[in-house]
Amino acid sequence: MASQQIELERDGAVLIVTLNNPKTRNSLTSDLRDELGEAIKKASKDRDVRAVLLAANGPSFCAGGDFKMLEVASDPWSVHRRFSALKDWLIPLITLEKPMVVAVNGHAAGGGMGLALCGDILFASEDAKFMAAFFRLGAVPDIGIMYHLPRLIGMARAKAFLFGNQTWTAEEAFAQGLVTKVCANDKLKEQALAEAHRLAKGPSEVMGLAKLLMARSFETGLHDMFAFEGLGQALAMSSCEFKEGLSAAIERRDADFIASANRK
Repeated sequence: MASQQIELERDGAVLIVTLNNPKTRNSLTSDLRDELGEAIKKASKDRDVRAVLLAANGPSFCAGGDFKMLEVASDPWSVHRRFSALKDWLIPLITLEKPMVVAVNGHAAGGGMGLALCGDILFASEDAKFMAAFFRLGAVPDIGIMYHLPRLIGMARAKAFLFGNQTWTAEEAFAQGLVTKVCANDKLKEQALAEAHRLAKGPSEVMGLAKLLMARSFETGLHDMFAFEGLGQALAMSSCEFKEGLSAAIERRDADFIASANRK
């Protein structure tokens, strides 16, 4: 895909998706959102892609909303159209049925923080900072923040963070359970990519199925969740990944899930 604001690179079974508009601190321009949607569509359709790494070029991960656009397009219909378009890029990103690692460098601000929280595993550089800052503008948190943040850290801490216009360092975000690992600035992408490869070597499709089911856990009762688990397990145990995993366990060897997928 020819791209100006998103770079795509294949590294084995991992698709590296890199935000690439440092001049705007990778703000969520319409072009960047459109290109990100196309990148996620590619990751979803390509069965050889077993994990995704979302990273960013430049000193910031993502500065959030495009202020130039907001100055001229904050009327009700413009906002409505933008949020209607979330189904084309943000929802597919959140519901991607493959594991996704996010590598946050510098600032993840506003919608940029929301974007970072869409991943399954979040690595942050030592200089990373997380800030919502919506209430400084008089805006409601968006890009999934009000969905993800209470689930990740609890409602009380989410409210304290948002209403207090707080900024968390990488270490503070780690202490709150938001970040999986804090990396040296010059090791962030290397370590995040290694994690993406680790996930890609696992039963990627089954992990994607589990991700789909876990997303329903906060709104679903016990009996319904057990039903989802049972249906999911019936599907998982019919997969080549389960057959390989079970055989490997019986034979006391390491499972080769990538090879098993290629034998389909």
